[in-house]
Amino acid sequence: MSLDDYYSFLCPYCGADNTLDIDITGGSNQSFVTDCETCCAPIAVRAQIRNGEIVSVDIRRENE
Repeated sequence: MSLDDYYSFLCPYCGADNTLDIDITGGSNQSFVTDCETCCAPIAVRAQIRNGEIVSVDIRRENE
C-alpha cells in the first residue's frame, strides 16, 4: 500500500499542470502551501483524507 497519493491540478495563477504528493497518513484534514512547478507562485492546498483515500482537495491562490 502506498503512503502517498498523487493529485493533478491546474495552477490558479498561470494554468500550468502540476502534480502533488499527498501523504494519506498525515491526518484527515491537511493544509499546506506548495509552489507551482512552472511559475513558482504559492498555492494553498487543503485536503481531506478518509479511510486512506483522498476525499477532496481545494486548490487556491495563497491569499484567497
